[in-house]
Amino acid sequence: MATLSLVFGAVLMAGAATGAWGDPSGPPRRPSADAGPVAGSAVGLPADPAGTALSEQQAEHLLGANGDRWGAYYSAQEYAEFSQGLDGRYLGVGLSVGRGEDGVTTVSQVAPAGPAAAAGIAAGDRLLRIDEDPADRLPVTEVVARLRGRDGERTAGSEVTLAVRRGDGAVRELRLRRVLLDSQQVTAVHLEKGALRITVRAFTSGVTDQVRAALRAPHTGVVLDLRGNSGGLVEEAAGTAGIFLDGGPVGSYQERGETRELTAPPGGDQRTPLVVLVDGGTMSAAELLTGALQDRSRAVVVGSRTFGKGTVQQPSRLADGAVLELTVGRYYTPAGRSPEGAGLAPDVPATGGEDADALALRVLAGLGTRA
Repeated sequence: MATLSLVFGAVLMAGAATGAWGDPSGPPRRPSADAGPVAGSAVGLPADPAGTALSEQQAEHLLGANGDRWGAYYSAQEYAEFSQGLDGRYLGVGLSVGRGEDGVTTVSQVAPAGPAAAAGIAAGDRLLRIDEDPADRLPVTEVVARLRGRDGERTAGSEVTLAVRRGDGAVRELRLRRVLLDSQQVTAVHLEKGALRITVRAFTSGVTDQVRAALRAPHTGVVLDLRGNSGGLVEEAAGTAGIFLDGGPVGSYQERGETRELTAPPGGDQRTPLVVLVDGGTMSAAELLTGALQDRSRAVVVGSRTFGKGTVQQPSRLADGAVLELTVGRYYTPAGRSPEGAGLAPDVPATGGEDADALALRVLAGLGTRA
């Protein structure tokens, strides 16, 4: 059975993959999330294209004819790499990027012990170029693809050249080699006055349990940092929401006109003050989690507007082992909002260059323990 995902197809962590749904070869398959018309409306394409013999060129032509913004074609190797990412390993250089409303591409997270960290790249650095191309002029999906590597480059040891700048400092040009990294999607750091910041980079398998384990540390309040989180498995996002909700709705999604509800189990913590940090790199399943906690008045959302990916894709295995991913519907927050296109606005925006981390702590300090 394929696993429901709300993803781009590739997370921003240097090409790690959260855009996999397991093996899409056998029924029943369940969808992922994004924008556009129902699968099967493309000319000459059946509602379920599994087993269809299509070349890459034919598949991309059909996607273009359908106007499916988030539909995608993956070779068998690419899809295998995506699936590998869900198991906790990925090929890349170990950095995440986000793009704010100003259109600037910024490093949001750096994986410990990865090539990016070894080269001295840090969160907050601006990513200026990937090889010879300005990063800000590339779609976010292309930034991801370049960090992963084009066809023929997607192997350990392949190289990518990045130009980065810290603040007003000099531009540094760095040549990094892609390596296979262990994915550490959840980290926890104690902040001042008993606050605990839990950073979730992507919703891969086991993240809900990792968040729950992190919360065992003593704390008086939580900052859930979803900046640069580009999505992943919806079960993990919904499970994480359930940690902070005592049952009730998490969201819903439409699959070919049929609405399916996502709910949290009873017994979650509704007392601990909670702030959710977001930015322009917060997308898909991370937006689902953000919207659930915001609509349920469980958390105050701080930062900048999220990316705006709120649709559902279903992957189908083609005759040659490649995978065609087609949009089949949208997903919605408990209040019926769709993040698609516009994203989700924070309750407390970080404006004028204000430090979002400091703002989150101030907001957290103003929240009393819930009755």
